[in-house]
Amino acid sequence: MDTAKTPRQVIIEAEEVGGYHIYCPSLPGCHSQGETIDEALANIKEAIELYIEDMLENGESAPEDTLERAVFIV
Repeated sequence: MDTAKTPRQVIIEAEEVGGYHIYCPSLPGCHSQGETIDEALANIKEAIELYIEDMLENGESAPEDTLERAVFIV
């Protein structure tokens, strides 16, 4: 299984000053942002892929995504 392509749940939060903050709880420190929800989702997808790629290159295994639901705040 390609762990870099395994679905991950993310949390999207609207920022008070505009745009969106997005992060992946199963990957500590994996955060991104975007001016629109679509941009934030594209950015976190890339961040997740790079995060997992880095873990695998360092001999680590990617943690499983254990959330049962995602929270969407606008």
